Amino acid sequence: MSVKFFVGLHQPNHAEHFDQACISIRRLWNRKKPIDCGAVLVDSGAFTEINLYGGFRTSVDDYARELLRLHEASIINIQAAVAQDYMCEPFMLSKTGLTIDDHQRLTVERYDDLASRNLPFPILPVLQGFAPEDYVRHIQAYGDRLTPGMWVGVGSVCKRNGSPQQVAQVLRAIKRERPDILIHGFGIKQTSLLDHGVRELLHSADSMAWSFAARRQGRDANSWKEAKSFSDRVGEAGALPIRHLEIFAAMGVPA
Repeated sequence: MSVKFFVGLHQPNHAEHFDQACISIRRLWNRKKPIDCGAVLVDSGAFTEINLYGGFRTSVDDYARELLRLHEASIINIQAAVAQDYMCEPFMLSKTGLTIDDHQRLTVERYDDLASRNLPFPILPVLQGFAPEDYVRHIQAYGDRLTPGMWVGVGSVCKRNGSPQQVAQVLRAIKRERPDILIHGFGIKQTSLLDHGVRELLHSADSMAWSFAARRQGRDANSWKEAKSFSDRVGEAGALPIRHLEIFAAMGVPA
């Protein structure tokens, strides 16, 4: 089963080696040189900002203006821009001193603000929560903003990639509530990308797990070749029989 994969990259110029990539706006800010990549998913840099500062220093207005500049100057081909969401893991809640409900409300507010700018490319809304039922409540909070068949991101699952079953539980709860939406998984690691129960629920995903693995194993964590090897493995996994995926996932080795 094929999952549309946007490889996460530290260096924007490395995107020329890929058809699809996910790049943070923090790495693209004020860039003048065009990037030769078929489609770029622009990440809002939300995790970094909240982790470092306990909130956003980049306003929705500034984010929208920079996105529009990148588009109008043909610096990148924006597949979609991710709305500025608030993660809901306990350690992120401790950064803001707020609750899951607060983070979900603020996520919708920032989505509304960005979506109201009528930018010439899609804005990717993000579902946030921690327990599966949290995500269902967030779907309900979005209401008819989530149009039929919409491409929607799911956040706060990357820290649970060691347990694909937990990731799948969240995704299944979302699909039960809204079977029509196309789910994008943020920061999905190899263990979950190889898991049949996760893959069958995903439309797309992004990941920089290749960088962490390379650094841990003493290789270059900035190498586009490491990213390419990882991306190829993800693509090849889509062609494997389900039984093979289950075996590789259980072994914790590359497919």
